Amino acid sequence: MFRSFIRALGLSLVLQAFLPVGAHAAEPATPKVPEYALDSTWPKLPLPHNWALGLINGIYVDAKNHLWIYHSPELVPKYALGAAQNPPTGKCCVPAPAIIEFDEAGNVLRAWGGPEDAKVQGYDWPSAGHGLYVDYKGNIWIGGSQTRVGADGSQPDGLYLKFSPDGKFLLQIGGKGPSKGSLDTTMLSGAAAVDVDPATNEVFIADGYGNHRVIVFDADSGAFKRQWGAYGKPPTDLNIPRYDGGPELPKQFNLVHCIRIAKDGLVYVCDRLNDRLQVFKKDGSFVMEHVYEPMTRGSGSVGNVSLWPDAKQTFMVMNDPGNFQTVILRRSDLSEVARFGHYGTWAGEYHRNHQMEFDLKGNIYTSEDHRVQKLKIVNGVKP
Repeated sequence: MFRSFIRALGLSLVLQAFLPVGAHAAEPATPKVPEYALDSTWPKLPLPHNWALGLINGIYVDAKNHLWIYHSPELVPKYALGAAQNPPTGKCCVPAPAIIEFDEAGNVLRAWGGPEDAKVQGYDWPSAGHGLYVDYKGNIWIGGSQTRVGADGSQPDGLYLKFSPDGKFLLQIGGKGPSKGSLDTTMLSGAAAVDVDPATNEVFIADGYGNHRVIVFDADSGAFKRQWGAYGKPPTDLNIPRYDGGPELPKQFNLVHCIRIAKDGLVYVCDRLNDRLQVFKKDGSFVMEHVYEPMTRGSGSVGNVSLWPDAKQTFMVMNDPGNFQTVILRRSDLSEVARFGHYGTWAGEYHRNHQMEFDLKGNIYTSEDHRVQKLKIVNGVKP
């Protein structure tokens, strides 16, 4: 292992990277690994219209290389809402709409969404937002992670929603209310993420905060197609403890937190609290798995993955929330080729890092409670 200290824009980011693995002849050669530094010019601040952000629930980079974010306007801290009071009690601020699109430079292009829009258009709004995905048609998918009745009477999130880029409601899968179990095909339970397959127009859902499965629907009609649990077996709701770092791996998912479909048809599923990434074919057949930092408790070590934007999708970036780190993986064998990051609230550090996404140039966006940071490639590696 080596350490390279990258200094850019007056800020330092410590990168701890493993040298390319070459100990075994059967392992493919790893191309030069990208190195990153914080881009403090992104986004353009302050945000327009005196906006403030609540908890950021999801981020995704679309085909135009624009970043979309999904946050909870109702979770903007009360101390930051003086301008929203009647009469105002301060100059700052008002909650931003729930869905915001940024261009590459960090300018806001459009924004929409929230509980009031849901009332007007007649659909359910998530109680605790979670996950944002932009499909191959440009449509926006969002969900929610609440699995119990809230202290305020809010209902569990058993749904995922689909919108046009301008916020027109298109589809609701599931609904508000308690889980009906991991074999039920009418309701979700704390679904965390989706990916849409352009080849079949199917939406793959990581139904994982309450249920223990991957479930697949038609992306236009919402018709159920199939589902599976860990190792491609039928999902169960047995009370199985999370992975303890020992030799025996759990036979059930424990917080299915991400799903991503590669160009070659492999489906990557984050089993967050079991510290592992499982790989499947699109029909649910199990292919392989890899465990990362197996002694990690707390938030787990496998939060989400994003695919490097070259033809072979050579690398993956993985968010490790339990250790406050960014991890670069070689996709062919899921081995680590770089790992960096540290807990903290200063620029370039991570505080409750939730998601990490490559853009089309290989830069990385990271989301936390109330901010998104951009890490820019500094060693000239390009997809």
